[in-house]
Amino acid sequence: MNASDFASLHRKLQGELLTDNLVRSLYATDASEYQEQPLAVAFPETDRDVQELIRFAQSHHIGLIPRTAGTSLAGQVVGNGIVIDFGRCMNRVLSLDVEKRRVRVQPGVVRNELNKYLMPYGLFFAPETSTANWAMIGGMVGNNSCGSNSIAYGTTRDHLHSARGFLADSSEVTFGPCTTDQINAICKQPAASLENSLYREMFHLLSQEATRQLIAESFPKPEVTRRNTGYALDALMHASCFSSDYSQDFNFCRLLAGSEGTLFIGVEYELSLIPQPPPGALVCIHCATVSEALESTVLIMQCLQKVNVQPTACELIDQKILDCTKNNLEQSRNRRFVIGDPGAVLVVEVRNKDPSLIKKTFNHIETQLRNHNLGYAYPRLFGDDGNCVWELRRAGQGLVNNLPGDNKPREIVEDTAVAVQDLPAYIHAFDLLLQKKYGVDCVHYAHAGAGELHLRPLFNLHTKEGLKMFRDVATDVAHLVKKFRGSLSGEHGDGRLRGEFIPTMVGTECFKLFEHVKHLFDPLGIFNPGKIIQTPPMDSHLRVNADAPTQEQPTTFQFRDTGGIVRAAEKCTGVGQCRKTHLIGGTMCPSYMATRDEQHSTRARANILRQALTHHPDQPWSQPEIAEVMDLCLSCKACKSECPSNVDMARMKAEWEQQFYDINGVPLRSKILAQSYQALRWASHVPYLYNFLTQTPGIASCFKKALGLSPYRSMPKLPQRNLARWLKARRQPQTLEKHTKRIYLLCDEFTSSLDTAIGIAAIELLERLGYEIYPIHTESGRSQLSKGFVRQARELAIRNVERLSSCVSDEEPLVGIEPSALLTFRDEYPDLVPTQLYAAAKLLATRTFLLEEFLVEALHRGHIHANQFTQTPCNILFHAHCHQTALSSANTSLEALAIPSAYTVTRIQSGCCGMAGAFGYEREHYDLSMEIAELVLLPTIRDAPPETIIAATGTSCRHQIKDGTGRIALHPAQILRNALLPDCEEY
Repeated sequence: MNASDFASLHRKLQGELLTDNLVRSLYATDASEYQEQPLAVAFPETDRDVQELIRFAQSHHIGLIPRTAGTSLAGQVVGNGIVIDFGRCMNRVLSLDVEKRRVRVQPGVVRNELNKYLMPYGLFFAPETSTANWAMIGGMVGNNSCGSNSIAYGTTRDHLHSARGFLADSSEVTFGPCTTDQINAICKQPAASLENSLYREMFHLLSQEATRQLIAESFPKPEVTRRNTGYALDALMHASCFSSDYSQDFNFCRLLAGSEGTLFIGVEYELSLIPQPPPGALVCIHCATVSEALESTVLIMQCLQKVNVQPTACELIDQKILDCTKNNLEQSRNRRFVIGDPGAVLVVEVRNKDPSLIKKTFNHIETQLRNHNLGYAYPRLFGDDGNCVWELRRAGQGLVNNLPGDNKPREIVEDTAVAVQDLPAYIHAFDLLLQKKYGVDCVHYAHAGAGELHLRPLFNLHTKEGLKMFRDVATDVAHLVKKFRGSLSGEHGDGRLRGEFIPTMVGTECFKLFEHVKHLFDPLGIFNPGKIIQTPPMDSHLRVNADAPTQEQPTTFQFRDTGGIVRAAEKCTGVGQCRKTHLIGGTMCPSYMATRDEQHSTRARANILRQALTHHPDQPWSQPEIAEVMDLCLSCKACKSECPSNVDMARMKAEWEQQFYDINGVPLRSKILAQSYQALRWASHVPYLYNFLTQTPGIASCFKKALGLSPYRSMPKLPQRNLARWLKARRQPQTLEKHTKRIYLLCDEFTSSLDTAIGIAAIELLERLGYEIYPIHTESGRSQLSKGFVRQARELAIRNVERLSSCVSDEEPLVGIEPSALLTFRDEYPDLVPTQLYAAAKLLATRTFLLEEFLVEALHRGHIHANQFTQTPCNILFHAHCHQTALSSANTSLEALAIPSAYTVTRIQSGCCGMAGAFGYEREHYDLSMEIAELVLLPTIRDAPPETIIAATGTSCRHQIKDGTGRIALHPAQILRNALLPDCEEY
């Protein structure tokens, strides 16, 4: 292959075809242990593009690898051919037939976005993966995905009515239900096309009693409902044309679902829908051990069957996952259902329109469990209260990667499934094998009610011993699963991980049937080669190279929690939660939400940085690909909390920038923006001159151009006096006796110079609520960190920790107004300061509070009261700062703003505002900044009545709102200061 071949192909495509090293590196991985760089990546826009790609692959004998969200756990979308990314362009809902309950979609439609579209019609696409917020239909079909509710709703195969796409000869075909008469008619026709030949050959193959008997004896036992091993010939042969015992029509879709793109490339899927399920509730059975939870599972499934109740989920969460949630910023908030310290929690969901029937069912479950001495607590959650459980459960895959050290839970045998009644014995044998032969422990979680636990042994793949164990464990467990007549893959597929063990699972003769099917559909082997059939060794093309030990790089940040920046980057498992869109909610990742480009996801940045650090250890920081993926990182910190692996990309970006500057020098604009506080301090002596330069038409344009700022972005106006001068000039309050509690107020770099009015409001509010204020004028280091001046930020951190540790205490805390500044003390300082100051920095972090956090705590302790505020009704729309959402909680602002009892506060579900400090000012980033704001934030504010107050905690957020809508957003300090009753004034 050469560049001219790809150039010729590109000219034939309406969509893009990229061959640069960056994009190929991005698509070299998925959510598995594998890594192999493709030849090119295509982004088709039309069906004809897909057809052209197939013709090209035929003529050049190269593979095509269909991909949507790229969250495969077994390496299904890793390979050295052309990756076809359907997610970027082919992502539309094509039609909906409400009466027939069917919807036609392209492969790139996101599962949960589809269900948001269907909600007004009372319809629902049932299969639900843990990645449903970003998993796409094409990938769900390829893997035959199912998820937590499979015991009630089955798998994707059960809901795939028809599929339109292309065969390996580039012919277009639509597969759907065929009656016996239609099949007979097709088989009587001459084999004039590949489609016709497929019907004839497959009908002939499965019509043979001996073949069907071989399949029945070789496949997992019928009670194993999760079975994705090889090709689903067992599902295809259960058609009325083969036996009167079956009532369903022959449908190739039953074979295509789970075939991992090796037989057919689909461009349109027709899905069967169900009515919106009724409300549900959860009972969370707390057990001392995993074994006890599994015994409970068998008992529950049996007793519910006897009373004719079909649970919609029965999921297990083990202690290791629960322990990981304790230090996860997002999931620690979801632990409120956990009682004590269970070895495992079994979560059973029941849905019914009648709540009394649900309660009766739960009573029956609890009685049965108590009678058998199973479980010690049985909390029940109804309605939205159960969301915290499912959020925690869905995060399991990423959470377990946060276990400290190099012994990580590895995806080797994480998808085995057996019959439910065999599950306790199988897991006992599994754990015994790992402990006695290998001396390793294991993480257990997921679909207990369906006979499948996701099992992840912990060991170090960075070593040769660990690499050998990778294969040995896989081999031993394959034989163990075979002993129980289970499936090596329950839902995640075979891919590269399990393909070579398929003959072990089904036997040589049955595997020959799989090879025959592959040859019939794809004689040249161009569709996703190396998956299911002719897979390479399962321990080849791994991300981690045990022959090249990891070389850690010296860094300014300590990266104490991970043991270095390499391990920090390796925390990204590729699970892809950073690919959510604004329709789903959350903040991570703002630039991806706007561009829908893999390059601008957190996963991409972590992947590229990891590859540079491990593949180019002698000169990692200058790799050009890093600069490309980091350019649109807004350092919003959302990944630190929303990513289940807590990948802190903002910290890694800042470190990379510092290292890059050391090698290549510092850009002038970055230096000016990082030192903006010093510049504004000097400007505050002559604010009229600064305002003349930045506000006067013509002059302001030249000023912005000289600094590389966008001409469309307004510049902040300096107040006539800064906060320090206001404090010096004002009449000091007469301190009453009850003003005995001192607060150290952080007058940060933003509040001191630009947001003086907010600083004044905060001081007046706190003093009139009975607190003595001691102002601390200092830089937090946020401006420096945002532009990569980490060493300067470190010096500020050292100075501030040394200065404040001696005075700030639990009784006299440090309270801040601007989230990005105050939360730097909590987040970055402990990792910046030297070892001798680490303990002091950690202690100081626990004594720092956002203003709203402090007020809410004071309210709960009875130090302040709602009757100190106005009773006049008011509606407030609140937008939360990204750092507050990630490192604290937006709820504290909502609660603080609602202290006046007549105030109604609604949060704007807007994610990042797009401003991100200096990012939104910069000429090359302005357009993206506004695109992010236009996703949710600005349209919501424009739709708000003029009398509605707009609230925002961040200085950048307020600036973005002003530029985008003309509305002035207030800080909660201003709103609450204005809401104080006159008799609260103490001077």
